[in-house]
Amino acid sequence: MTLTVAPTDPTLLRDRFDAALAAFLRERRPGRSDDGSLVVHAVLRQFVLAGGKRLRPLFCYWGWRGSGGLDGPPIVVAAAALELFHAFALIHDDILDGSDRRRGQPSVHRIFADLHARSGWHGDPEAYGRDAALLCGDLCAAWSGQMFHGCGLDQERIRRGYALFARMRAEVIAGEYLDVVGAAGAGSVADALTVIRLKTARYTVTRPVQIGAVLAGADPDVVAALADFGDPLGEAFQLRDDLLGVFGDPAVTGKSNLDDLREGKSTVLLALARAEAGPGRAARLRALVGDPGLDQTGAAEVRGIIEATGARERVEGMIRARVEEARAALDRLPLVEPARSALAELTVRAAHRRH
Repeated sequence: MTLTVAPTDPTLLRDRFDAALAAFLRERRPGRSDDGSLVVHAVLRQFVLAGGKRLRPLFCYWGWRGSGGLDGPPIVVAAAALELFHAFALIHDDILDGSDRRRGQPSVHRIFADLHARSGWHGDPEAYGRDAALLCGDLCAAWSGQMFHGCGLDQERIRRGYALFARMRAEVIAGEYLDVVGAAGAGSVADALTVIRLKTARYTVTRPVQIGAVLAGADPDVVAALADFGDPLGEAFQLRDDLLGVFGDPAVTGKSNLDDLREGKSTVLLALARAEAGPGRAARLRALVGDPGLDQTGAAEVRGIIEATGARERVEGMIRARVEEARAALDRLPLVEPARSALAELTVRAAHRRH
């Protein structure tokens, strides 16, 4: 049965993505050799279905509809598969960043570390947690490909869409590596922008919307032009995330506002602050940012320096400029309604969110 989905209300689509994910996870029942243990399945089911904005499936779905694709179960399943890939990226990112909270709950490596400690097992609970979570992330990556290939579209469409899917995977890993490199030194603003384009922008907006368009049979020129919309909007999304990572309220964002500072993450925000800080403030940033024991008092000092250098307002300006660039690109694209309106609304949601 074909459903009509309101273009300005993502809730109905989110429910359908979640139903597709729940059905897929039920099929990965514990006991099969390729589907992990009962504990792994339970943890991943909770992690995947308990929260999230479902932005990547939404962009994929509306890329399909904007290119003339009709609503139906196959595109819902294909789009939902991107959420499993997102789960892989989040789990691995939390390991690399040492983040203990995600979506207001313990991160996957924290869950397994706590399980080890409660069980009184031999060895280091922290190492066990990281190892188990790493394997959970790998399983989500494998499942995402299985779900995508089993969406029900014809094989030629899947082949073309999966070529972009594979490219997206490689970009995320490359961006994550560059993020690790940046944390080891003091990267420039240009370096930080390269990281966010590869690590976040492309797999949050550009590739999902392009995958949807490719699956619908869009003209290659239109698929390429979607990057003019997706890249700046994806960058705006990550720039907002960088601000929330330092200035956000953990009760709203569901994650710590200390992790980025403790890790010394080389964000555009911090790169701008370092570039504009005088010798005294620069020395304080070097002393505080990257300190794994940084407390809220030290973080407050860092926030004050960021504000004083004008870095926070400059990042807000960069977000505004990229949103306008994305909107202009969207106006030029030959997309049909209701997809154009839905993508315009998603543009606002992605760049001006509070969590």
